[in-house]
Amino acid sequence: MDTVTPALRLDTRRPTAIAVLAMGGQGGGVLVDWIVALVESQGHVAQATSVPGVAQRTGATIYYVETIAPDRSGRRPVLSLMPVPGEVDIVIGAELMEAGRAIQRGLVSPDRTTLIASAHRAYAVSEKVVPGDGAGDPAKVYEAAQAASKQFLAFDMATIAEQTESVVSAALFGALAASGALPYPRAAYESTIRAARLGVEASLRAFDRAYAAAETERRSPTAPAARPSAGSVKKKLPVLGPIGDAAFDSLVERARGLPEPAHGMVAAGLARVVDFQDVAYGREYLDRVEAFAAIERQAASASTAFPLTCAAAKQIARAMAYDDVIRVADLKTRGSRFERVRSEIALRPGQIAYTTEFMHPRIEEVCGTLPAGIGLWLESSPRVQGALRRFVDRGRRVQTGTIGWFLPLYLLAGWRRFRRGTLRHRREAAHIAAWLDQANVAATRDIALGVELLEARRLVKGYSDTHDAGEGRFSRLMAIARRLEGRADAADWVRRLRQSALADAEGRAFADTIKTVESFL
Repeated sequence: MDTVTPALRLDTRRPTAIAVLAMGGQGGGVLVDWIVALVESQGHVAQATSVPGVAQRTGATIYYVETIAPDRSGRRPVLSLMPVPGEVDIVIGAELMEAGRAIQRGLVSPDRTTLIASAHRAYAVSEKVVPGDGAGDPAKVYEAAQAASKQFLAFDMATIAEQTESVVSAALFGALAASGALPYPRAAYESTIRAARLGVEASLRAFDRAYAAAETERRSPTAPAARPSAGSVKKKLPVLGPIGDAAFDSLVERARGLPEPAHGMVAAGLARVVDFQDVAYGREYLDRVEAFAAIERQAASASTAFPLTCAAAKQIARAMAYDDVIRVADLKTRGSRFERVRSEIALRPGQIAYTTEFMHPRIEEVCGTLPAGIGLWLESSPRVQGALRRFVDRGRRVQTGTIGWFLPLYLLAGWRRFRRGTLRHRREAAHIAAWLDQANVAATRDIALGVELLEARRLVKGYSDTHDAGEGRFSRLMAIARRLEGRADAADWVRRLRQSALADAEGRAFADTIKTVESFL
């Protein structure tokens, strides 16, 4: 006898949709697990999926949860696997710009979406690859978030996580609880954390702090406590004062003779070049800065802000403390670095952490680290280069916590006492001398042009291919600047050239600006 299968009865009620955007290491998966456990502990149905991004490299993973109360009539819920623009009730961004990207994707709606975000920044590769300042403007994200969402809660949850020795996911969970976007009591959230049995006390501390901060935000929604303004983040410069080392303190005393507005930058620059090499190198630095200060003091149009001296103090230090293999080895073997790593991963007493570095110096870096004569010989010997390249080009994964790798890097760092005799230093010194000569001559006639020529050094940064590309653009800019000298608008055009060169990694804007300048030269 045939049996008839009853028709499947579906629950067509609309579920609550939750999207979580998080980068690798921010605990997005843990947060989603907590949300699912919370929902299920309250007798509701939940379904979670994720679309992996490239995490720390370029983007975030999007986690998606749909939840619905069970239907008493026995109908089965219909839950989606992906967020649909305009249909998301709660969006959680583990970092500020992830909230901005959620808005761009249309996941945030003013009539239904509660948007929760940590106000801290973890810069994406798309921001870092810009030669200049490619960081997104957080103020614009705040403005867009308030306009696009029904409720917007944002404050620095990364700092809360750090202070409570927890992770940002626990703080986000606390903000979600305080938002009231889900119909569950605070006790249910806390019970969920306890049931996970992992870092319970630290997670509860972060949850509590974030809950309180979110409640404060809800009481004053028109004035978010952590709202930034464009360009509001400024580095705090050190004080130009003695440190207790007689040789260094003598340089500090000499540096105090420079214009006072430049003292903070001089303090930072002097510390940098002495740390890079030695006290004698610090004297060379002050010689160069003092030359520009003398020009500025004699100029009839000198500003009380002394922009030429300040630019010299900053850019000369950056140029003199260039990145080379010796510097990399020095930084990777410092005790302060090991301490910072231990602090960042919250290493507990008795635990051991090993840091794995990927070292991949090019043959050019190897030649540059050698004494100038040997380096030049190696560069002119294709056969020797070929044999060495087969070893160098493979790269190495280096564990600096082992004696087998720490000791070679430590010895290489000690090679800095011989740095002045290396091929790389000889070339850098010649490059710096030519740059400063041109800036010095220009500044005697036009202070503004001198400032722009000094600031042009921003194009040269990093090492390997990044350094080569920047140096190429810098050389082109300096060559055009030489042709612009004597024009009343020379400084303005050099500034435009620098800004366009820093605008994109591909150099398209720079090429367009060069064409414009070439049209009237």
